Amino acid sequence: MLAWRTWYEGKCLELMDPMLEKSFMQNEVERCIEIGLLCVQENARDRPTMSNVVVMLASDTVAVPKPKHPAFSIGRMALEEVSTSKSSKNLSINDITSSITLPR
Repeated sequence: MLAWRTWYEGKCLELMDPMLEKSFMQNEVERCIEIGLLCVQENARDRPTMSNVVVMLASDTVAVPKPKHPAFSIGRMALEEVSTSKSSKNLSINDITSSITLPR
């Protein structure tokens, strides 16, 4: 969400590593950040296909759609649904089940 906000405010160059300061073209960096933000949209149909990403990266003339505001980190479920589902399933704190397998 920080990357989207920084891009939205027109300060996307602040996302770059300072070591690259003298070796970039501003319009290329901005385009790459926009494409990256498109690739992490919540809804899969809003994300470009890999072939579209390649075309967008390879061509300066192909229009790049503006990324939508990102989803919250809990995804589409409301906070109440998350707490209810956790208590009823006895999952671990981060909803990940881990199994250790040992050879015989």
